[in-house]
Amino acid sequence: MSNNRNFSSYFEEACSLENALAIDLQWFAAEDEGRTEEPSEYKIRKAREEGRVAKSQELIGALGLLLPTLTLIFLGPSMFKTSLEMIRFFFTRLNETDNLLNGTFFVVFLTYFARLALPIIAVAMLSGIIANLVQTGFLFTTKPLVPKFSKIVPRFGQYFQRTLFSVEGLFNFAKSIIKIVIIGVVSYIVISSKIQRLARLQTATLWTGFTTVAGLTAQLLIIAALLLLGLSIPDYLFQRWQYMESLKMTKQEVKEERKMYEGDPLIKSRLRQRMRELLSRNMAANVPKADVVITNPTHFAVALEWNKDTMPAPMVTAKGADEVAQRIKAIANEHGVPIVENKPLARALYAEVEIGDIIPETYYQAIATVLAHVYKINEERRKTAV
Repeated sequence: MSNNRNFSSYFEEACSLENALAIDLQWFAAEDEGRTEEPSEYKIRKAREEGRVAKSQELIGALGLLLPTLTLIFLGPSMFKTSLEMIRFFFTRLNETDNLLNGTFFVVFLTYFARLALPIIAVAMLSGIIANLVQTGFLFTTKPLVPKFSKIVPRFGQYFQRTLFSVEGLFNFAKSIIKIVIIGVVSYIVISSKIQRLARLQTATLWTGFTTVAGLTAQLLIIAALLLLGLSIPDYLFQRWQYMESLKMTKQEVKEERKMYEGDPLIKSRLRQRMRELLSRNMAANVPKADVVITNPTHFAVALEWNKDTMPAPMVTAKGADEVAQRIKAIANEHGVPIVENKPLARALYAEVEIGDIIPETYYQAIATVLAHVYKINEERRKTAV
């Protein structure tokens, strides 16, 4: 029997099935997609604003174990006395049903509970804050709390790729094995060293038994926390590397981003600042290339360079005050760069124009006059030399 269905019917059926299942084929696509370029400063800043930063959960867990354990050791005797006091209070008032009904016992219980638990809870919260500050600095954003549908819909392809067939999955697997080995080895060594003491607990008093077990537990927790703290260092380095890899860009993204933020005042300001720093460091190389140095003459010195083929107007290539000004003049004298004394102009250029910037139109006339004079002197010197 021949099949008379045309392509349109197959297409309509496929569309219906696609809408019914609502499966995004991109779930099973590769993640890198040719991302070979290092992330830009703008992309890193944007990711940070969204709460996406590199941090190790192992460091948070290790500090969350270490600091509360140390707090328990420090406050242990006081907490033990508080516990006995609470038990004594309730056992001596078991027949006081009126206090039970009116909520007095509940208030007393909350008071004791706060005295016992709040110090540990506070230290645990503080350890989490410290661990995050150490890794990311101060960062407050609510964007990670905003619900996203993409986080609700399961992406099975990416999940299995990340957990089973990726560097991250292998690293996490190795990390889990190492943690199990650490805990097992530490427990074996500590317990085996105390085995005879533990055997004598059958005939020991309650207080001796309590202090022995508590001390052993605290020792286990501290050693394990310190070892996990050491494990958090390579984990953070890996998370940092993976974070930078996840932010890598394609060549097309780099081009599009450059077009997008070329007009960003903050980016342009940072670029100018870097250019000024570079030019300041290269003062010894920039001054000899200048056409003229305008001085105060003792307090300020500003070096100007102008190439009429490539520059719309002269550019400040170096400037300085006091000792730096004297250094600029010395370099200019050493390389035969003309020095012109003009107090108001030197003071104004130093105050208003940064290194690497083109002079404002306000000073075009004054500087044009200076350069014309300098060029005339240079021309006369060349004729004399000939």
